[in-house]
Amino acid sequence: MRCDKKDLLLYAVTDRTWLHGAALEDHVERALKGGATFVQLREKELDHDAFLAEAFRLKALCARYGVPFVINDDVGIALECGADGVHVGQSDMEAGDVRARLGPDKIVGVSAQTVEQAILAERRGADYLGVGAVFPTGSKADADDVSHETLKAICEAVSIPVIAIGGIGAGNVHELAGSGICGVAVISAIFAQPDIEKATAELKARTLAAVEP
Repeated sequence: MRCDKKDLLLYAVTDRTWLHGAALEDHVERALKGGATFVQLREKELDHDAFLAEAFRLKALCARYGVPFVINDDVGIALECGADGVHVGQSDMEAGDVRARLGPDKIVGVSAQTVEQAILAERRGADYLGVGAVFPTGSKADADDVSHETLKAICEAVSIPVIAIGGIGAGNVHELAGSGICGVAVISAIFAQPDIEKATAELKARTLAAVEP
């Protein structure tokens, strides 16, 4: 399964920080009910078996909603659970190697901060790019800032879809209008909100308004 541009409108990236005892699956389902169009399971702390079990649960959940499901970084977990694909950063496995392991039918997403990185990722088989951080973010302390000029230049330099990530919320997504992105990836703008479903629906509507020509 490869992704369509419309699947990338509102890309939800999981984070355990705000679970407070709740199941991750429950939080993700609320986001899906609110209209999330893509889900990435991002786990930095779980051991292999717990990560894999979570991946199987979320894969089944996303399948019920007809939403693509990818794993952050871990190609092995993605292969074991049958995820739709993998998203990798610049310091992770190179896109061409990911494509070689996953095969031609899976989704490969790549983080990029420069036009050069973006062009190379596309050449190596990436299906979409995640570009950021476009605003200051607390979710990733090591995220490099990407100016809106660079974001626009990346969108113009590649033919694959580009999503913006980093510090995006309902209050600032309109600032990305005209950049050429097809959607946004968020963590806290969905999962840190008291009403996840409502927050997702509002952000989706505002994102759609920002990306429509």
